[in-house]
Amino acid sequence: MMTSQNTTPTPFPLQNFQSVRQALLNQQEIALLDVREEDTFAQAHPLFAANLPLARLALDARRRIPRLDTLIVVYDDGEGLAHRAAQTLQQLGYSQVHLLDGGLQGWQQAGGEVFKDVNVPSKAFGELVDAQRHTPMLSAQEVKALLDAQTNVVVLDARRFDEYQTMNIPTSISVPGAELVLRVGALAPDPRTRIIVNCAGRTRSIIGTQSLVNAGIPNPVAALRNGTIGWTLAGQTLEHGAARRATPVPEVQRLAAAQQARAVADRAGVKRAQLADVLRFRSETTRTSYCLDVRTPEEYAAGHLSGFASAPGGQLVQETDVTLPVRGARAVLADLDGVRANMTASWLAQMGWEVWVLDGLQATDCSETGQLPPPVPPSPHRYRRPYEGTDNPHEAMQGYLDWEYGLVAQLARDGTHGFKVL
Repeated sequence: MMTSQNTTPTPFPLQNFQSVRQALLNQQEIALLDVREEDTFAQAHPLFAANLPLARLALDARRRIPRLDTLIVVYDDGEGLAHRAAQTLQQLGYSQVHLLDGGLQGWQQAGGEVFKDVNVPSKAFGELVDAQRHTPMLSAQEVKALLDAQTNVVVLDARRFDEYQTMNIPTSISVPGAELVLRVGALAPDPRTRIIVNCAGRTRSIIGTQSLVNAGIPNPVAALRNGTIGWTLAGQTLEHGAARRATPVPEVQRLAAAQQARAVADRAGVKRAQLADVLRFRSETTRTSYCLDVRTPEEYAAGHLSGFASAPGGQLVQETDVTLPVRGARAVLADLDGVRANMTASWLAQMGWEVWVLDGLQATDCSETGQLPPPVPPSPHRYRRPYEGTDNPHEAMQGYLDWEYGLVAQLARDGTHGFKVL
């Protein structure tokens, strides 16, 4: 239903809070776009809003919203950006462009919940996983004591490699989240080895730890509570510039990990696809399909399936709002090992996505090569994450943790998330 409480003439139809909320509840495809700069977006936005600043709209829209008749609802907070963004989208060929009635203020006045920070759907989901599964955790002091005593323990850092190199827990090894189930057998072949998973804050360590638990590995596993933030707040020293990475996986361990990952994916309701299904998905005119290669960027550049974008699995789960801005769309995931796509898909399915894993893919199918596009230069209006670096005030770090702890209650008030935890 579309209603208008605004008497200002506009060439764009309006969608109100209730109609957007109903579309989310119905799992209808919808792109709710916040066209302000990231720093402003991070101060307050709806749960499933995707940040696509007006300044980058013409460059990024076609890649992030591939179907031109997607229902798009654009908003700002009275800055005058939304109407200009709608015009740009219309000029790009999008045919179902709407404005959010009353903008962000109208959303709030209608009773809509607003969230702070970025990547909020994933972070809120991570907190829900912890609340429902009671993910095992150890404090920074407990982990340091284990390391100091040289016990049988290995620390696995689930962030991107560049984040790991910026700062890391002493002795830790870089194993980005989707790699954990694939590589843990080679890194900790002794089932008595205690495994600690960390990130910068909470989400990726919770998801990484729970991935290992869900896969049924025999080792004792725990997340480092509050990650490098918790380590810093405890007054403990981080390393910088480390380059420890996981070693190649023997075939017998890959096969075992593939069986574990497939079992988790099946439990989560992940669907199975063949190459013929991908061709069918791409021919559909009424559904958006994101085709994503969840391996490392280096593997992707060496050879990938045509039409698949690089989206390393751990970061994909962390940044669903960036990679999958059309809520209600379909995701199709691919790898060559049967582990990373299944584990990543298991999480996306729990987050309410229709997700398929491409089975039977061979190395010979990955004939398209080439380097990834260069990273986008950072915007002067980029939001500074409280967990980046160690030079943030401790009050900001603690405030960030306190905010994360409150996300489960916010999810309940919002009511649109559709998350189901295994």
